[in-house]
Amino acid sequence: MAKKIMAVDDSATIRQVLSFTLQGAGFEVTEAEDGQDALEKLVSDPPDMLITDLNMPRMDGIQLIKEVRQSSWGKFIPILMLTTESQEAKKQEGKAAGASAWLVKPFKPEQLLAIINVVLL
Repeated sequence: MAKKIMAVDDSATIRQVLSFTLQGAGFEVTEAEDGQDALEKLVSDPPDMLITDLNMPRMDGIQLIKEVRQSSWGKFIPILMLTTESQEAKKQEGKAAGASAWLVKPFKPEQLLAIINVVLL
């Protein structure tokens, strides 16, 4: 059975690229347009891994990670922060919130899959 990954990004283009890359590698993909949308979907159907952007409307990636980590189903789920932010302070904030890994956009599909292989498989 394929592992399920949720892609959370306010950019439809980024969600499409993620879905295409992940489905091509054999993963099942669900999408959410921001942290609030993701939380609503996560509660009823938690994935095996979460990939989230940092800067999004309604709820940003840091708050989403904090909410997921406080839930009974999300304590140990791998979470990849995929963002244009590369400052060390932001990375530390993400790590403190509970991010498992950090990847800066733009990314190469092989970089993304290498990180997933480390944190998920």
